[in-house]
Amino acid sequence: MIHFEVEDASFNLRRKIAIKNWIKEILSTKSLSVGEINVVFCSDDYLLNINRQFLGHDYYTDIITFDTSEYNPVESNKRGRISADIFISLDTVLANADTYDTTFNRELYRVIIHGILHCMGYDDHSPQDFEKMKALEEEALSLLEQLCGDDIFSSQTYTSGK
Repeated sequence: MIHFEVEDASFNLRRKIAIKNWIKEILSTKSLSVGEINVVFCSDDYLLNINRQFLGHDYYTDIITFDTSEYNPVESNKRGRISADIFISLDTVLANADTYDTTFNRELYRVIIHGILHCMGYDDHSPQDFEKMKALEEEALSLLEQLCGDDIFSSQTYTSGK
C-alpha cells in the first residue's frame, strides 16, 4: 500500500489515487510491485533533523529515501516488492520549483518519483547516473501527464511556513 502523510507542515496532496496508480505503473515497468510505501511531506526543519539523526548530514535537502524492503518481514518473502519511507521537504520543493522555473506540482512529482527510482536501484552519484536518473524522471512525468492530463502539474500549491 502507498500512504501519504504530512508532518510539521500544512499540506493536502490532491489526486492521491492517480498518484498511487502512477507509482504502481512505474514499478511495473521493472516487474516490481508495491509493498509498504510511506511518503511523508514535511518542512525543511523536520527533514534536516532526519538528515542529521540518521545520515549524519547537516544540510537541507529535498528528499531522503529509506528503502525498507529488506526490513519488512512480510515483504522479505515476496521478491520484487518495494517498501520505503520517503521524506520530502515541501519547503525545498517550493524553492526548487522557483529556481528551476517550474510549477510546484511538477517539482513535487519529480521528487516523489526520484525516491521511487532510488528504490528501484537507480542512483545519481556519478554524472552518467545523474543524467540517467533525470531522463527516467522526465519519462515518468510524461507518463503522469498521459494518465492524468496536463492540469496535473498546476492543480495545487503550497505556501511555506517560513
